[in-house]
Amino acid sequence: MAKHIFITGGVVSSLGKGITAASIGMLLKNRGLRVRHQKLDPYINVDPGTMSPFQHGEVYVTNDGAETDLDLGHYERFTGIACTRHSNYTTGQIYHAVISKERRGDYLGATVQVIPHITNEIKQAILSVGGDDVDVAITEIGGTAGDIESLPFLEATRQLYHELGRGNALFIHLTLVPYIRAAGEMKTKPAQQSTGILRSIGIQPDILVCRCEHHMSEEHFKKLALFCNIERRAVIEEKDVALSIYEVPLELQQQGLDELVLEFLNMRAKPPALSAWKKMISSLRHPAHEVELAIVGKYIQLRDAYKSIYEALDHAGFALQTRVKIRGVQAEDVEKKDAASLLAGVHGILVPGGFGYRGIEGKINAITHARERRIPFLGLCLGMQCAVIEFARHVCGLKGATSEEWHPKAEHKVIALMAGQKSVTEMGGTMRLGAYPCVLAAASQARALYRAPRVDERHRHRYEVNNTYRAEFERRGMLLSGLSPDGQLVEIIELRDHPYFLATQAHPEFQSQPTKPHPLFRGFVKAALSHRSSPT
Repeated sequence: MAKHIFITGGVVSSLGKGITAASIGMLLKNRGLRVRHQKLDPYINVDPGTMSPFQHGEVYVTNDGAETDLDLGHYERFTGIACTRHSNYTTGQIYHAVISKERRGDYLGATVQVIPHITNEIKQAILSVGGDDVDVAITEIGGTAGDIESLPFLEATRQLYHELGRGNALFIHLTLVPYIRAAGEMKTKPAQQSTGILRSIGIQPDILVCRCEHHMSEEHFKKLALFCNIERRAVIEEKDVALSIYEVPLELQQQGLDELVLEFLNMRAKPPALSAWKKMISSLRHPAHEVELAIVGKYIQLRDAYKSIYEALDHAGFALQTRVKIRGVQAEDVEKKDAASLLAGVHGILVPGGFGYRGIEGKINAITHARERRIPFLGLCLGMQCAVIEFARHVCGLKGATSEEWHPKAEHKVIALMAGQKSVTEMGGTMRLGAYPCVLAAASQARALYRAPRVDERHRHRYEVNNTYRAEFERRGMLLSGLSPDGQLVEIIELRDHPYFLATQAHPEFQSQPTKPHPLFRGFVKAALSHRSSPT
């Protein structure tokens, strides 16, 4: 039977429960244990697929096609273990399942209530990640202790903790120990109060992890242990790291958190194998090179909107001993101003995914700049579609070339709605989602980078390259270097006469890891290094 770890948060949101959960999973996995992660989100949306990136950040897509919370990206990047649709449940999903059962008559006329029906559904969701092939299931509960939305999830984990029995389940509470600058001291009272909220509903944390700006004194540790009813050795400091979130697992391991977890769960495991991780950390701390890359998008002011892209670029930098500096360029600014001035001095240009027409012409202008100046370019999802439109307009001479998404009556719709999407009326969970195979052309840059004839990448889109124009594109110098196995969908394009101009309909950023960077991102950063070194 799988052991279960429940991770809660207190005081404020955005403390980093996802990073802490991912770090614990990474440490246990590197001790030889089979780990699975899960995130319980208290919002009523069924999933984040229809939510604005300004509110929620990026939508992370799993191999099996679930649109999920961005914390699942942290789980996968830290552990290298793929998440599934069972790795993310929302209040919306839980209530939808319960109401569907009620409508079918599954409850045999009972009055349907939060307890036991909603909490039972939540418990089933939690147990869904704890199969025979799992040693430890780590469940992060979204929100903050005291939030009314989180109460059913906390109650369900309280019940499950007692049903599984001590030694089979563990509560870890992440809280804040703030530094009051005016007073020049740290305060433990917020952490005491958030722990008290949990105790008031029957949850006694076993381990307390304390986020802080400065190191805590022994007095702080003892006070928290005393007033939070926790052993002194189970109070763990999680101080802000200097350079990267990837330093967090090593900081926690040095304090013995992984040993403590194993002890509380009555488990034994081999010593952690962390040499590859430590080598990666050494590379990020002591880079030999530096490049500046521009990301031209419409959500630049919110880093979480492109979270996996930023991480994938960093991963490539780690492997190449290169510090990657990002210049965020608002796509709409490139519509109003000269692209050359906004992009002056960058060594590579990346255009990410997105939806809607806002900022599109700016993205296309940036792509023109990359193509004409021979600056390394990487396009992702909508970024590939914009690259196709730019090529159609300025190389093929197809005046007004565009996408059917924005101009359905245009003459040259070089990007068209997928055949399977034409009957779709609802927005949520209806796109082409999840991992799909791609066959790579033999003499292509993509195949050389992947070092494989066929790959699987994750997708999230409704539109595709219009096959009517494929012959013209190829005649003019575009290589359709990645196709679906049936040859009907263009998955990757590149330009034959450009040092690095590559775009994919997929989201390769979702499969990059800090010790195993994605080939397309590694190739992009390597090309940027070459461009930086080449004469202007």
